[in-house]
Amino acid sequence: MRFPMEPFRIKMVEPISMTTREERYQFIKEAGLNVFNLRSEDVLIDLLTDSGTGAMSQEQWSQLVLGDESYAGSRSFLRFEKMAKDLFGFKHILPTHQGRAAENVLFSTICTEPNMVIPNNIHFDTTEAHVLFNKAIPINCVIEEAFDPEIELDFKGNMDLSKLQAVFDKYGFDRIPMVMITITNNSGGGQPVSMKNIREVANFCKKINKPLFFDSARFAENAYFIKMREPGYGDKSVKEIVKEMFSYADGMTFSAKKDAIVNIGGLLALNDDEWVEKLKVKQILVEGFSTYGGLAGRDLDAIAAGLQEVTNEDYLAYRIDQVKALGTMCLDAGVPVIKPLGGHAVYLNAKKILPDMKPEHFPAWGITVALYKEYGIRGVEIGNLMFAQPDPDTGEIVYPKLDLVRLAIPRRVYTESHLNYVGESVIELFNNPGIVKPLKVVYEAPLLRHFTARLEELDQ
Repeated sequence: MRFPMEPFRIKMVEPISMTTREERYQFIKEAGLNVFNLRSEDVLIDLLTDSGTGAMSQEQWSQLVLGDESYAGSRSFLRFEKMAKDLFGFKHILPTHQGRAAENVLFSTICTEPNMVIPNNIHFDTTEAHVLFNKAIPINCVIEEAFDPEIELDFKGNMDLSKLQAVFDKYGFDRIPMVMITITNNSGGGQPVSMKNIREVANFCKKINKPLFFDSARFAENAYFIKMREPGYGDKSVKEIVKEMFSYADGMTFSAKKDAIVNIGGLLALNDDEWVEKLKVKQILVEGFSTYGGLAGRDLDAIAAGLQEVTNEDYLAYRIDQVKALGTMCLDAGVPVIKPLGGHAVYLNAKKILPDMKPEHFPAWGITVALYKEYGIRGVEIGNLMFAQPDPDTGEIVYPKLDLVRLAIPRRVYTESHLNYVGESVIELFNNPGIVKPLKVVYEAPLLRHFTARLEELDQ
C-alpha cells in the first residue's frame, strides 16, 4: 500500500465542477492570470492552500451547536483556553480570527521604532509583510542546505545559529525584540525543524534574554517528523513531543486554519505578564474582547476539538504519507520537487522545470497558470512574484533563491484518485514545458502583491 488508508469515512460530499479547457482559458484570462482571482466553483482540484480548507470531523460539527456566544467569558472560550494551555503549555492564550491577525497584534505592539529586526528561519508571506508594514526588517537565518532542492536532509527547516549570531552582531541587541522559528518551514518546502535545533536556538535566546516565538501553523506535522526522524523520539507520543517543543518557546502565533483543521481562527500565546497586557490592548482594538478575539463561540469550540484530533497518530501517518505519495509519483517520473518531501504540500522546482526562462518572467507563476488552464488544478507560486524585493542600496530587484509551485493538500478532503489526477497532470506538464508562457506584471499592490496582481503573457 502506497500510504495508509483514510482513517475516517466520508458521509458528506461536495460536487466538483467539471470545466472544459476552453472554459478555463477564459476564466484565467478574466482573472488576470492570477489564480487568486478565480472563482472556486471553476476549479477542479484546489491546492491553492491548506489554510482553512480542511474537512471538519463529526465531533467538530457537533461542537458548533454547543457554542456559547456570550461576548465575554463564554464557556466556549474556557474550553478553548483549557485545550490550548494543556497542549501548548503557555500561561496566556489570546484568540484571534486567524494567524495573520495574531501576527498583526504581535508585530504592531513590539515593533516600537523604525528599523527593528525580526530574525526567523524563513518568514512566510504574511509574516514578512507584517514585519515590513511595521517598518521593521525581516531577516531569514535558515541553514544554507534549505536552498538546495536536491539535498535529502531530515530537518531542512533548521535555524543556522551562526547566521542568527551574525544578525545580532550587525544590528545590535536593542534593535531585535525577539527571535522567531516557523514550524514547519513553509517557504522552504514545508520542511521541519528538529528538537535539537529548537533547543539550541532556545538556549541562544535565553543567554541573551531575548524571547523566542514559534510561527506554529503546522506544529503537529513538525512534531510527527521529529517522531519519525529524530533519534530518541520514536517511542514518544506526538503530544509529548508537542509539549517539549513549546516548552522551549516564550510564545507562539498560530493559524488554527491549518493544524486545528478548522475553517477560521487563530491564537497568540505567551508567558510574559507585561507583554500580554500590551498585546491585549491591541487585540481588543482590532480583534475584539480578549475572550473571543474576532471568533464566534462555536469557532472556539471547533478549534478545541481540532487541537485534540490533530495529534492523533493514525491521522498524521495518513496526512504525511498522502503528501509523500503525490511527491513520489512526481519524483518517479523525473519531475523536480523539493526533497525530502514535506508535511503539507509538494513543491515543484520551477528553476529545474523551466531552466531557460528568466526570473523576471516568473516561471513558477507561469506553471500555476498552465496547471489551471490545462488541468483545472489550482496551486500557488512561492517564489519570484511573491518574494522578490528591491535591494535597499541599489534598487535592483533581488529574486529569492527558490522559485516554487506549492501544491498544498487540504486536510481530509481529497482521495487517492484525486491526487493521482494531480500527479498525472504535473507529469504531463513537465513533459510539455512549452505550454508554460513567460509573463509580465501589469498591476501590483505595494505589499503582498501576489494576492491581487494582474499579469499578461509576453509576446514570443
